[in-house]
Amino acid sequence: MTLVQMQSRPASASSVHRTVADAMDTAGPQVCDDMTIEVALSVMASARTEHLLVCDNDGLCTGLVTQAQLTAVRDSSAYTDRVQLRDMLDDRGPFTSPVTTMVEAKHAMRGRRLAALPVVDEHGSALGVLALAH
Repeated sequence: MTLVQMQSRPASASSVHRTVADAMDTAGPQVCDDMTIEVALSVMASARTEHLLVCDNDGLCTGLVTQAQLTAVRDSSAYTDRVQLRDMLDDRGPFTSPVTTMVEAKHAMRGRRLAALPVVDEHGSALGVLALAH
């Protein structure tokens, strides 16, 4: 079974010491890691988003995939229509916490050259996505 969950965006805070919770976007779909690449690309196109949060069958976040990553896998010579999202995720992460400051999160993202980072709670459940503005 494939899970797709939509969440609404919270009101943003205007504090000088903003945290990730103040700036994260929770408006993107969450999908289960057993979803195929083609279905994920379709969900992404329908949702008009550039990334998907990927969760396991227990609802724990396992990572984030981008349209560029999915397209690269689909266009590779090793691709079959049975490739699932879990097949392309090497390991869990990286993630950030909602209590992390924006300065810390931006520094970590730039250091790893990430445009988006999943935000998870203390149990590993996805809360949203922090995306850097281009």
